[in-house]
Amino acid sequence: MKTALRVFPDVLIIVVRAVTELVAEQRFERQSGFFSIQTQGARMKPSWDIFCSVVDNYGDAGVTWRLARQLVAEHDVQVRLWIDDLAAFVRLCPDADPCASQQLREGVSVCRWPADWVSTTVPDVVIEAFACRLPTPYTESMLQRSPRPLWLNLEYLSAEDWVSGCHALPSPQMNGLKKFFFFPGFADTTGGLLRERNLIIQRQAFQQNKALQQAFLQELNVEPLAGARLISVFAYENPRLDSWLDALASDSRPTHLLVPEGRILADVQRWLGGEGELHAGMVQARGTLTVQVLPFIRQERYDQLLWSCDFNVVRGEDSFVRAQWAGRPMLWHIYQQEEDAHLPKLDAFLSLYLAGLGPEAAQAVNHFWQSWNTGCDLSESWQALTGHWAQIEKHAERWCQQQAAQTDLATALVQFYKEAGH
Repeated sequence: MKTALRVFPDVLIIVVRAVTELVAEQRFERQSGFFSIQTQGARMKPSWDIFCSVVDNYGDAGVTWRLARQLVAEHDVQVRLWIDDLAAFVRLCPDADPCASQQLREGVSVCRWPADWVSTTVPDVVIEAFACRLPTPYTESMLQRSPRPLWLNLEYLSAEDWVSGCHALPSPQMNGLKKFFFFPGFADTTGGLLRERNLIIQRQAFQQNKALQQAFLQELNVEPLAGARLISVFAYENPRLDSWLDALASDSRPTHLLVPEGRILADVQRWLGGEGELHAGMVQARGTLTVQVLPFIRQERYDQLLWSCDFNVVRGEDSFVRAQWAGRPMLWHIYQQEEDAHLPKLDAFLSLYLAGLGPEAAQAVNHFWQSWNTGCDLSESWQALTGHWAQIEKHAERWCQQQAAQTDLATALVQFYKEAGH
């Protein structure tokens, strides 16, 4: 035994570390508080809380889950993600337990946001995502903390001009606390976009490796015809989707349409006809168009799906941003609001996105996007867009690189925290 101890000291160290980590995980969140193993003289990690109320079919949960993981992985902070719909979260993180009040997932403390709030520790930073309302007992605890936490309202993404003027503005509260507005955006005067440190390098390596792409598609049982255009569609309902599908089905070039399970499946079903509902694994063809339904996949694999496709139709905010990092032609199905309040937001983004693109190509992209988002016929606008394909492809990569040159959202949040004197 003594000989073994002398020969394998590194093994013993590894075992001790593993046991220590296991004990830490078992102790984690016993009282909904933070945990950390600190050595003598070690710096305490900053603690962050992110609150998310799930609306719009996983979009808000998707953004906050990405943000929480990046803060832990790249900025060495402790993060609790409070979420009020764990069933939705499980779709994003299949390993999660929908019944657990607290659980550790990829370094993030994922906590059920209970209807009846239970007292907990208050961290250094509090983020209420997308104007969700913090529990009153929690804000009362924030008042008692010294020093008081940095309180941030992480807003929805918008390209509108007023965003830069409102970003990082303080909002004094009636109870004496101060909240700051934090706006993601496309200009360097905003908080930027969510982007992991090595994302663009990983994406480019994937797109340059045909074997990797083929292996990924095979895992999804996707076998497109040689020369087929590969398109992903993750969108809301569209009353004129049939006109686009008709155009694809009659095109001389074959198209393989990949549709993850979601709200637009009913429109696809109506166009295909037949009895029964579409479900993951189904493949049907009409003309030169093949339609394949994919299961709901975790975020990392969805990124790879976007990277693999020639064109991506996306919706909401999370998939919208990830499609831009894919560097491929795209369409954004913006979330519809009353009195068409969403259309100025669409126009604001298009005015930025189309800058630098030739006038005819820009007009074609604008026409297709507007037609999709206003329920108009899509056949002619799609044909016009494909007539400028090479130019639009180059522009998509150029836009990606332009945005990647700016500070990403997670880094901007950490910088704001440090500059606030915390």
